[in-house]
Amino acid sequence: MAGPDRVPAMRGYTSEKDAVQKRLRRIEGQIRGLQRMVDEDTYCIDILTQISAATRALESVALHLLEDHMNHCVRTAVAEGTPDADAKMAEAAAAIARLVRS
Repeated sequence: MAGPDRVPAMRGYTSEKDAVQKRLRRIEGQIRGLQRMVDEDTYCIDILTQISAATRALESVALHLLEDHMNHCVRTAVAEGTPDADAKMAEAAAAIARLVRS
């Protein structure tokens, strides 16, 4: 957490934060649409199709964030030879494993 005299950490996605937020709001709308579909007793297959679309949208955001993490956080740690470079690599590998399992 940044104190009053500390600058918040720059994240790989910081320059694209508005675009990421826009994508997440669109996904949020998809989820609300799914809730409406259930409320309206929509045909099961139609709901499942929309769930698949929302899942793909979330996966797309996740892959974008992972790419940013690899290109910014991991690359910087490795290039600077910081002590946490190995931890950043392990963290990225764990994130990839979670995405593959989901």
